Amino acid sequence: MLDLFITGVEQNQNKIFITAGIASTMQSLGYSCGVYKPVETGVIEKSNDLLFVKSMDSFINTYFSYQLESELSPILSAAKEGLVMEKDVIFKDYQKLQNKNECLIVDGLSGLGTPISKEFLEEDIVKMLNLPLLFIVSAKMSDINNTILAVSRAKELNFDLRGIIINDYPVNTDNEDIKMMSKLIEEYTETEVLGILPEFVRTINPSDLITDILNNVDIEKIFKIKIAKLQK
Repeated sequence: MLDLFITGVEQNQNKIFITAGIASTMQSLGYSCGVYKPVETGVIEKSNDLLFVKSMDSFINTYFSYQLESELSPILSAAKEGLVMEKDVIFKDYQKLQNKNECLIVDGLSGLGTPISKEFLEEDIVKMLNLPLLFIVSAKMSDINNTILAVSRAKELNFDLRGIIINDYPVNTDNEDIKMMSKLIEEYTETEVLGILPEFVRTINPSDLITDILNNVDIEKIFKIKIAKLQK
């Protein structure tokens, strides 16, 4: 099974577009795909990340362990609802999903250091599930220092870091910091940037999202496979 953990390097990375885009793209390439969010915050009845994934492709299977109404950090959101989120629950839920999909994307939160509960961080989920890791970095919102620190932490923990995708990249930008971002990330982290994507909105057409992923992201390197439909 092709499993992948996607996380950001800080808040407001808009990474759900990448998660949904990669999942939809893998579906379009013939792989049955699922998206699992161990913890989701800011959930309301008609608007949440997993519903957005479904809106891109209704055949994608979606799963969660904890859904919290508050948009606060997970540990604060859980406290407001009187919950304590447990490692064992997430591990058992993930085990149930193995072999249900050819490709399973686990969508994380706002970084490896995000606290889930006492002495339980997002990095512990990656370690516990033993998944390869993909970082999402926003050209608009991410600080290069935080990106370097996040990658350094992933390497310190010996995670299988597949690469980085930069999103929210403005069209025809004159901002030199943004224009240098990809080069600086690769130089200072020794980690490959596997894609650069524009800013997306929730009303995006699914076929447009898939086209952007296919044209601008190295799917084969993300999953370390050769995909027949992508071979020229």
